[in-house]
Amino acid sequence: MTLLSRLPGTAVPSREPSRGGRALTKEQRRFRKLLIHALLCAALVIMLYPLLWMLGASFRPSARTFTAVGLWPGDDFTTENYTEGWRALGFVTFTNFFANSFLVAGLAIVGNLVSCSLAAYAFARLRFPGRRILFALMLGTLMLPYHVLIIPQYVLFSEFGWVNTFLPLVVPKFLATDAFYVFLMVQFLRTLPRELTESAKIDGAGHLRIFLQIIMPLALPALGTTAIFTFIHTWNDFLTPLIYLNTPDKYTVPLGLRLFLDPTGESAYGALFAMSILSLGPVIGFFIAFQRTLVHGIATTGLK
Repeated sequence: MTLLSRLPGTAVPSREPSRGGRALTKEQRRFRKLLIHALLCAALVIMLYPLLWMLGASFRPSARTFTAVGLWPGDDFTTENYTEGWRALGFVTFTNFFANSFLVAGLAIVGNLVSCSLAAYAFARLRFPGRRILFALMLGTLMLPYHVLIIPQYVLFSEFGWVNTFLPLVVPKFLATDAFYVFLMVQFLRTLPRELTESAKIDGAGHLRIFLQIIMPLALPALGTTAIFTFIHTWNDFLTPLIYLNTPDKYTVPLGLRLFLDPTGESAYGALFAMSILSLGPVIGFFIAFQRTLVHGIATTGLK
């Protein structure tokens, strides 16, 4: 520290040391920030380009879907793809597909929130023989590919008579079969102080009352994260409904979109892109509505 810097009222210019040991000037810092923002904007454009192209293609005539130049349709602007695509199949409209998807996604959310939270509470707070072994086995199921379980599950559900119903899509959610969400909640519950549950036990509260009145209100960030991930995964799931649903009146949105593609005939790409844009609406809206809960949940469950 120099004598000048010790004098009262003397302003010492601040310098930001660089990695090479030399101080960066104000112009260099400004140039570096501009460069970083330019790279981020370029990456944003690259990631959003397919979505913007699909949005523009949904307002073009089907004959001009792949021949037009540019993102925006311009003089070819039309909304017929949305009106025709909504009722293009004739015997069933996209209203039915959206209703089926909302029903399956809503029940899946309820099932995961109830079953995974109960399982997580047992692993995080209760002491019982084999707890660590069972928890390790549960985590081991995360390494099993889903395709390995398709045939045994189909045989089981076929014996139950559940094929072509929503039960194979919903019932497993009420049995805590998604180990990822159980692990997520366990990580969150371990951060809660044990003094809360111990004091409740001294006051005579049982496990059910502790779970409902103490744990659940504090676990809202983890529950919100589970709900968002469950909704997105269930809404976008294509393989599971394809296996168990046989009639179009029970199809979900992904299966409904697949009906616009005909390998042996003419495909309605304009209507397909229009309905794809509409199918993104619930996912984006659900994410925006619970964005703060999702960020809080990820920050407090150890996923970061």
